[in-house]
Amino acid sequence: MPSMRGTPSHESWLAPYACSASTSGGRRQAEPPPRDRTEYQRDRDRIIHCSAFRRLEYKTQVFLNHEGDLFRTRLTHTLEVAQIARSIARALRLNEDLTEAIALAHDLGHTPFGHAGQDALGACMRGADPHGGGFEHNLQSLRVVDRLEERYAAFDGLNLCFETREGILKHCSRRNAERLGDVGARFLRGGQPSLEAQVANLADEIAYNNHDIDDGLRSGLLHLEQLEDIDFFGGHLDAVHAAYPGLGQKRLVSETIRRMISTLIADLIAQTQVRIDEAQVCSPAEVRASPPLVAFSAPVREQLTRLQQFLRQALYRHPQVLHSTTKAARVLRELFTAYVDEPRLLPADHQRDRQGGQLRGIADYIAGMTDRYAIKEYRRLFSVHDWS
Repeated sequence: MPSMRGTPSHESWLAPYACSASTSGGRRQAEPPPRDRTEYQRDRDRIIHCSAFRRLEYKTQVFLNHEGDLFRTRLTHTLEVAQIARSIARALRLNEDLTEAIALAHDLGHTPFGHAGQDALGACMRGADPHGGGFEHNLQSLRVVDRLEERYAAFDGLNLCFETREGILKHCSRRNAERLGDVGARFLRGGQPSLEAQVANLADEIAYNNHDIDDGLRSGLLHLEQLEDIDFFGGHLDAVHAAYPGLGQKRLVSETIRRMISTLIADLIAQTQVRIDEAQVCSPAEVRASPPLVAFSAPVREQLTRLQQFLRQALYRHPQVLHSTTKAARVLRELFTAYVDEPRLLPADHQRDRQGGQLRGIADYIAGMTDRYAIKEYRRLFSVHDWS
């Protein structure tokens, strides 16, 4: 990949183990280099302008989109992940633009209704075609940027750089990896993605754990009394109480969560730098041949695991959340069945073979829906009170 105007000075401060846009693995279809941006900046900009990114505004994080205006959506979560990831990347002298691009794209393929929607669509795909590869939202995100976006005259998808595509694909079954060529190779031979991809992955974990606490408390499904017994939260809460006696709950919660995020970021940076130094990696290639290098320290990981276990039981499996997600899963299952039974219910452009057969085209259509569009479509198809 030829160097581009402005790249050397822009990336001169990078660590030797960081990815450089000037030595990128390139795009699936060759393009002239950008004049005033790096290749990774171009990737970031393409992601922000694509339709799948805009739809994230109306896709569920934990609470369904219509349940409240102040809860996180996939879009606000994505922006928070990008901010955290970029901060970590800068501290480690990694490529911020690549890290940001991966973070912004990581949920593009997520279904409506959060993980309940993903699980329901995965079950539908496995039931309809056990050998068809199922449904994985990371793989769907890659499919969005490789094939499904229709913005450019010269190619399908966004034609992103290898390193961005590699980072989007956090998990992948062996069966699917065998079909993906270079970007799936590490799942077959072993090895890791870039440090930038590893950072984006753990930034996602930092964001959703802490902000799910915020949304859980805001919803009334979680209570401070429950969280006081969780060491990681309780310790920071006590520190805020000591520093600001009598603080109102809204500010108390925000300050506690802010400090939790800061602690996690600082620990991740320090522990990752130790691992990098111990591994003595001097290039992205050496990073890929090493064990995972981006990590929390053992004590912090233990505390974070306990927090995640609490959230799983107290929030994600709360009867009110389960009530909503059970209905959401039913909506997706019945939409899938209706489209399989009568493909002409699909829009005309989804009735064509979309590089994967009819079932994959149905999964593409459903995965691209927002929460409210899926509900609207369900009512249109199944409500006897709506014959429009």
